[in-house]
Amino acid sequence: MDNLSPAFLIAGIVILFLVFLYFFPINLWITALFSGVKVNLFDLVFMRIRKVPPSLIVNSMITSTKAGIHITSSELETHYLAGGNVPTVIKALISADKANIPLSFKQATAIDLAGRNVFEAVTTSVNPKVINTPNVAAVAQDGIQLIVIARVTVRANIAQLVGGAGEETILARVGEGIVTSIGSSKSHKEVLENPDKISKLVLQKGLDAGTAYEILSIDIADVDIGENIGAKLQIDQANADLKVAEARAEERRAMAVAVEQEMRAETQKAKALVVQAEAEVPRAIAEAFRSGNLGIMDYYKMRNIQADTGMRDSIANPEGGSGSTKPGREEGRQS
Repeated sequence: MDNLSPAFLIAGIVILFLVFLYFFPINLWITALFSGVKVNLFDLVFMRIRKVPPSLIVNSMITSTKAGIHITSSELETHYLAGGNVPTVIKALISADKANIPLSFKQATAIDLAGRNVFEAVTTSVNPKVINTPNVAAVAQDGIQLIVIARVTVRANIAQLVGGAGEETILARVGEGIVTSIGSSKSHKEVLENPDKISKLVLQKGLDAGTAYEILSIDIADVDIGENIGAKLQIDQANADLKVAEARAEERRAMAVAVEQEMRAETQKAKALVVQAEAEVPRAIAEAFRSGNLGIMDYYKMRNIQADTGMRDSIANPEGGSGSTKPGREEGRQS
C-alpha cells in the first residue's frame, strides 16, 4: 500500500490539473492576448459554467478583430445562447465590410436568428444569383397559348431579409406578370417578335416590393407555342350550343306529340258523340210513328231521298262507299 500511495497521489494531481485547465483555459487566454483580443480569464471560466465553448467565442473575436470589426465577448456569447451561428455571423460581417455593404452586428444576428443564412445573403448582395422560373403558360388575345421560361437576376436586400418574402414570392409575381403581359397582347406573333416587351412590362410593376430580394433583370430564356386554346373554347361552345338546340328540339317534338295525342283523343270523342247521335235516330223515328207525327208515306219519301243521296255519293266516290243509306237500313230494322 505504501508503494501505491504515491501513484494515486500523482494521478489525483494530474486529474486536478486537467480539471483546472478545463475550467481555466490558460492557453486560449494567452492566444487571445497575443492576438490583440482583451478577454478576462474569469470570463472564460464563466463561459464553461454557462456551457458556452470558450474557443468558439475567442476564435470568433480574434477573426473579427483582425478584420477590423470590434465585437465584445458578451455579444457573441448572447447570440450563441440564443441559438445563433456565431462563425456565420462573423463571416457575414467581414464580407459585408469588405464589400462596403452596410450591415451591423444587430442586423446580422437578427437575420441569423430569423432562420436565414446571413453569409449567403451577403454573398448574394455581392454576386447576384439567377432564379429560373418554371414553365409559365399564358394565352394571347388571338387564343394561342405561349409557354415561357424566364431567368430572374436578383440580389439580396439586407434591409428586408427579416420579414421579407422569399424566392417563391418572386417567382409567383414574375409568373403573374408574364401572364398579364401576354394576355394583353393582341396576337401571339407580337410576343414572338418582341419577347423583351414582356420583361419591360414585368419590371415596371415593381414585383420586388416587400421581398428580401431586389430584381435586377428579367430575361426571357425560351418561348414555345402551345395549344390553340381559342379554337378549343369555340369547339366546346359549339358542342354546348348543339346540345342545347337538340334539347329544345326534343322538347318541341314532345310537345307536338302531346298535342297530336290530344287531337286524336278529341277526334275519338267526336266520333263517339256522332255514333251516339246516330243511335238516337231510329228511336226518334219509331217515336214519331207511335205519336202519329210521321206517316208511312212520309217514311217512304224519306227512304227514297236517302237512296237517291246514296246513289249520288257512290257515283261521286266510286272507291269509298256511302254511308247515307245506313240510317235507312237501321230504321228498317227498327221498324
